[in-house]
Amino acid sequence: MSTQLEALPYRHVLTLPAEPSAVRMARETAEQALVEWGIGLRHPTVDPALLILAELVTNSVRHAALVSPQLTVIYAAGRDCLALAVHDRHPYQPPLYGSVTSTGTGTGTGGLATVMELTLGLGGTAVVRADADGGGKSIWITLPL
Repeated sequence: MSTQLEALPYRHVLTLPAEPSAVRMARETAEQALVEWGIGLRHPTVDPALLILAELVTNSVRHAALVSPQLTVIYAAGRDCLALAVHDRHPYQPPLYGSVTSTGTGTGTGGLATVMELTLGLGGTAVVRADADGGGKSIWITLPL
């Protein structure tokens, strides 16, 4: 995918408390944004993207809430690309590509292994971006549409 994230014409940012209800709120907001942007909920990328989003938000709630009482979800899209990011202020940066082997089988369970299997299966990319101060990170998922 050659689309630069900054060039994507559609963007939405949502800040949520790092608690279990954030998963539902992030998903519902994604569905609403996708419809507003003209991306049908029956598009073959949408269901996997929503599962990826739910897993990333769940991970922030489970593993970062004590350090990061809020998390931020960033949604972006263009004609040929959908990008999702979940940001929290926990400094740990998980190894994304170590969670799935080259054969596609997970070396971990649930969470990031599921995220990576879905992302790679759709021809997408994943990256962890540290905050400038090193005190947090964003996990970005980019999927072709």
